[in-house]
Amino acid sequence: MRLSGFRPAILMLAGFMGASGVMLAAAASHGGDGRLLGSASAMCLAHAPVLLALYLADGRIRTANLAALVLALGTVLFCADLLSRHFAQSGLFPMAAPSGGMLMILGWLLIASGGLMRENRT
Repeated sequence: MRLSGFRPAILMLAGFMGASGVMLAAAASHGGDGRLLGSASAMCLAHAPVLLALYLADGRIRTANLAALVLALGTVLFCADLLSRHFAQSGLFPMAAPSGGMLMILGWLLIASGGLMRENRT
């Protein structure tokens, strides 16, 4: 599954996620809930470079685009639930953060599965 139409979105999400991670780290260090905001920051800052790498790996890793989309969705869902808990004192919906976490795990497994496939030569 190529999903090449989503490539610009992957790059855009990498940038937004990196910027969000820095902003959340600043918010956590200036009096916010360090546990929630710090965790959201860490997830954004950990996954933004991965999305960038997957964007650049298109054509080399068969699962790159799908893995990037799943990782991005999982990270956004996980972080959105933490931010909702911080700012609205209520989660997005039951099991939102664990669902996001499971999607992130699936995204990493998609990256791993790309190692089992022959390299694309485009």
